[in-house]
Amino acid sequence: MECRYYQLLEDGKIECRLCPHHCHIADSKTGICRSRRNLGGVLVSEVYGKPCALAIDPIEKKPLYHFHPGTTCLSIACTGCNLSCQHCQNHDISQVSPADVNYYELTPEDIITLCKKHHCPGIAYTYTEPLTYIEYITDCARLAHKAGLWNILVTAGYVCQEPLKDLLPYLDAANIDLKSFSDDIYRRVSGCHLQPVLDTILAMKQAGVWVELTNLVIPGINDDMDMIRRMCHWLVSNGLADAPLHFSRFFPRYHMQDIPPTPLQTLRAAKHVAEEEGITYVYLGNV
Repeated sequence: MECRYYQLLEDGKIECRLCPHHCHIADSKTGICRSRRNLGGVLVSEVYGKPCALAIDPIEKKPLYHFHPGTTCLSIACTGCNLSCQHCQNHDISQVSPADVNYYELTPEDIITLCKKHHCPGIAYTYTEPLTYIEYITDCARLAHKAGLWNILVTAGYVCQEPLKDLLPYLDAANIDLKSFSDDIYRRVSGCHLQPVLDTILAMKQAGVWVELTNLVIPGINDDMDMIRRMCHWLVSNGLADAPLHFSRFFPRYHMQDIPPTPLQTLRAAKHVAEEEGITYVYLGNV
């Protein structure tokens, strides 16, 4: 499947314009996400129609607590991610190439059929970074709306504004992983930058997408209460006081096996700070 959002360069490389990495991809190579490949001057998605994970989840697992609670969604994921989080809990499918995992072959039409068969009122694009296979989710999401189904995006939000703008009309809800409020931490821990994520949050809010936010609190990394206070102040200042904020407990994963689980008192302190700053709905996850 040919990708959207790229430009062929004079040296034969392709500049991918999907996310702020703007990968320059040589012939036969992929970008950081591992799933968008330059094949003779054409950028192709190697995961279009090839989800590696399918599940029926309660909507609260996304987590979405204020968007049709008590319902279910059909969760789908393809391999790939444009971040390199050192603590990724789904690294076995996000930090690998498509050829390294088993997958289903399902067209967008097949996804809608599955959703209806299992009486799921919505589809969640989740587990990895769905924006890296934006062509697939856009085609699924367009058909889902025609069929009266919701579209839910669970994302780190690291995307350029043009492709996001094309997807927004088909999104109903999103949980955005706001990993910290420090560009330095974003660069060291996840290999990306903070500002594009903030831009995504604001674009979704402006477009009328229901937004909830998750902040995974990692001991010694992003558990500074002054930083959490600045993050909450930014949210309130930008009209997101009523967007539910989920502080999630960290457990050792992937390349962060030497960091202990988040103490419960740290999460409670973060909740107190958020409420002091004016966040209306604050939840603790993984506790």
